[in-house]
Amino acid sequence: MWCGPAVQRGAVGAGTGVMCRKGSMPIPQGPFTGRTVTDLARELRDRKTTSVDLVEQALGAVAVLDPALNAFVTVDAGGALEAARRADEELSGGADRGPLHGLPVAVKDMIMVAGVPATMGSRHFAGYVPDADAACVTALREAGAVVVGKTTTHEFAYGPTGDRSATGPSRNPWDPERMSGGSSGGSGAAVAAGMVPLALGTDTGGSVRIPAAVCGIAGFKPAYDAIPADGVFPLSTTLDHVGVLAGTPDDCLIAYRHLAGDGGGPGREGTEPVRVAWLDPGAVFDGDPRVTRTVRAASGASAEVRLSEEVAAELRETYLAIQSCETAAVHAERLERAPELFDAEVLERLRAAAELPGWRYVRALEARRRLAGTVGALFERHDVLALPAVPIVAPPVGAREMEVDGRSVAVRPALLALTSPWNVLGFPALTVPAGTVDGLPVGLQFVCRRGDEPLLFEAAARADAARTARTAD
Repeated sequence: MWCGPAVQRGAVGAGTGVMCRKGSMPIPQGPFTGRTVTDLARELRDRKTTSVDLVEQALGAVAVLDPALNAFVTVDAGGALEAARRADEELSGGADRGPLHGLPVAVKDMIMVAGVPATMGSRHFAGYVPDADAACVTALREAGAVVVGKTTTHEFAYGPTGDRSATGPSRNPWDPERMSGGSSGGSGAAVAAGMVPLALGTDTGGSVRIPAAVCGIAGFKPAYDAIPADGVFPLSTTLDHVGVLAGTPDDCLIAYRHLAGDGGGPGREGTEPVRVAWLDPGAVFDGDPRVTRTVRAASGASAEVRLSEEVAAELRETYLAIQSCETAAVHAERLERAPELFDAEVLERLRAAAELPGWRYVRALEARRRLAGTVGALFERHDVLALPAVPIVAPPVGAREMEVDGRSVAVRPALLALTSPWNVLGFPALTVPAGTVDGLPVGLQFVCRRGDEPLLFEAAARADAARTARTAD
């Protein structure tokens, strides 16, 4: 039986680590567990460490831990150490790019990094090396961050399970027999295992928030197009978002402010408490009641709202139609020329997507506009909505059905059910740890209107403080 994080001195690197056990075999976690971006930035400026030291810790952790987790596809040790040396020289010379300066980060393998292979998790792109950075990677570099490698993605990001990739499944640090979620599962596992303090992912139906929830970390999907997607291989162009995975919500916010290029949105005026409403997930998906209870208790919500079953069903259908049609368009030529290079499950899904008629897509775009108004009306009396990120615990790797509360539940719809509506509507959504069920982490998701992002992080901070107080008691 695997345990959750219990802070101890780790066996990897020089930082604080955690230990989990399977039987009598200890499983160490990496040097960045429990160390925030703010902590690391302070250590650098106090000259208690260097960027080269931090990158070497990250590389050492990957070497030891990644064989069990498969979080990384490619590690760029030479490029990372060279960038770390430059970061140290800049800091020594008085050039300070901000809190990310000199910190090691990882990047999902759907996002281009110049000179580093990009596979998109597929044999179709074996040997492909881009010659330019994605816009979000450029922003990271301008902030002084050091890219140490590329993380495992579900093939072409087309799946929330994270276990269909040309290089094999990424695995959950809480229990490697469980999924790390998808499609940014490698980024989730890398952060949760303490190999890096921060990672980029992409999120089309929940692909940042699902791994964050099931791996017990924070994940932020900004509003649609808040972080430029130039240089990101598309899955569904009007649903794709670039997002951030980190140990804490504050770390996500620090990264977002650099990636968004405009300070990450306005600050909050006034001192009124954030009005958090619990969005009853029952109309959207009938998940594990223990997950719902655990997350509800952590939410800090003072009111309750509910979507009608009709609206919930229309959101599901709208998501399916838009994603299917846009994804089929991206891969039409590959389906024609070399279908054998796809993973069998991904190929089956792509062929089904290609059968969807065009009129479904047109109607879905019309429905999206209408639904944005319907669901957006909930924010007239509430600042933030709270609900589970994922209504079940992490399923076993390879599972497509699992037993939940005495019922058989389809894994893929369950993983996507509570995250995909916010991709359809383009609303910002933040997932934070909310506790555990059966010794596995579950996530609390906060959602707001575009422009109210500071309220998400304020709600998360209050929920975390309340959870810490309950734990202390």
